[in-house]
Amino acid sequence: MIVVRAVKNRGPRPVLAGCGHYVKLLKTPPTTEETYPVLGKIVLWISAIVFISYGLACFFYPGLPAGYAGLVMSNGDAFSEMGAMYGGLQTGFGLFCLIGAVKPAYSRAALLLLVCCIGLLALGRLYSTFTGTDAVGVYTWGAMAFEFSTAILAAVALRKT
Repeated sequence: MIVVRAVKNRGPRPVLAGCGHYVKLLKTPPTTEETYPVLGKIVLWISAIVFISYGLACFFYPGLPAGYAGLVMSNGDAFSEMGAMYGGLQTGFGLFCLIGAVKPAYSRAALLLLVCCIGLLALGRLYSTFTGTDAVGVYTWGAMAFEFSTAILAAVALRKT
């Protein structure tokens, strides 16, 4: 898109109707949507769907993540904690990814959130897997694969914006 703007005449430039101004053709900067790469949008949409879905399931059934991870909820505090962290936090996290997917002004912040939070979640899980004494199951390996791939793809998409 080209924009025409009149500016003060400073020398031998084309003058617009002798009014002391000349016409300068400016190329407008690209809008956020034009520079918003497809990879970032895909990562944010997939993350939004996964985190909102799993978060809502854990919100209403806090025993779900405890069962996957082999944890025993022995009191009301444990039940509340699982519902809050796996249910509420993950749903909110997914909603922010959704906002970043539909509003380009928030895409960089949402991608950065994925890189920092999910990347460190993956590193923490990896460290604990290798320093722990017991073998881990499919849940941990699957979660780690999702977390590392999400964080890496978000970092690549962030770098392209």
